[in-house]
Amino acid sequence: MSDTSMAAPPAGDGGNAGETVASAKPQTSEIRHIVILSGISGAGKTTALKSFEDIGYEAIDNPPFALLLPLLAAPPAARIVVGVDARTLGLDVPRLIAAIADADATAGVSCSLVYLDCDEEVALRRFKETRRRHPLAADQSPAAGLKTEQKMLVDLRGRADHVLDTSIMAPRELKRWVAGAFSPETDTSMQVQVISFSFRQGLPREADMVFDVRFLANPHYEPDLKPLSGLDAEVGAYVEADPGAATFIDALDNLLRVTLPRHEQEGKVYLTIAIGCTGGRHRSVYLTEKVSGMLYRQGWPVTTIHRDIDREHQFQASR
Repeated sequence: MSDTSMAAPPAGDGGNAGETVASAKPQTSEIRHIVILSGISGAGKTTALKSFEDIGYEAIDNPPFALLLPLLAAPPAARIVVGVDARTLGLDVPRLIAAIADADATAGVSCSLVYLDCDEEVALRRFKETRRRHPLAADQSPAAGLKTEQKMLVDLRGRADHVLDTSIMAPRELKRWVAGAFSPETDTSMQVQVISFSFRQGLPREADMVFDVRFLANPHYEPDLKPLSGLDAEVGAYVEADPGAATFIDALDNLLRVTLPRHEQEGKVYLTIAIGCTGGRHRSVYLTEKVSGMLYRQGWPVTTIHRDIDREHQFQASR
């Protein structure tokens, strides 16, 4: 999967695959932006905090709750991200939710809550790999500590503006998401993310709209095309040769022209479109590039991610 670069077209428009597209129109400098970053241990909060720092936010990790409330009431910088989780001393979730609502209602302040989540087995594996102890598992198993943490934060998760499942996200993909959603250089228009994925690996949990393209002819069964991906011209030509491809693209274009502006009017700031096929390597990748290019030409800030493009290839190589 490619790294992110800003203000460049998707691969279908002459850029590199997986790029974030955004216009250079800055957000209003007078508004103070606060992001509360929470989630379960092992879901990637450290990576996310560093990613916010990379785009110009002042990062504060786990201040005591008594210090957090004044911070929300009078943010000392134009852009602040604050890490809050089960380790936060004196954490009071209902009071925090109320304080976030009050801050967001204050003139000149925008306050967002981002919650990072992941599957339990993924979180436990990450703890094992890093040889870290779960913060709530001093006298119990990591699994028990994780369940306690989930119960503590369940209402915070329910209030979140963004719930992001990082179970199968690489760190660079999490960084790309942060940049696409919160970069000061990002257009204030609704951010659109288009993801290709494999149905074998499960639906992307963050998806708002899901499209299944397994009805199209599958390049996987062509010996010359099987080792390639939807980023290769030969695969694109094969998919386009199926009459259903053009019909699908036209229908999706018409649908998105109607629905995306309405989502934006309703106040949605980030929308994810997921396009899936069997292996996530050929059809869905090609069509994700087509849709990303289409949306870019219509003026939407677009992030393109190919979640499973290498998974099937790696599986075949390992057998």
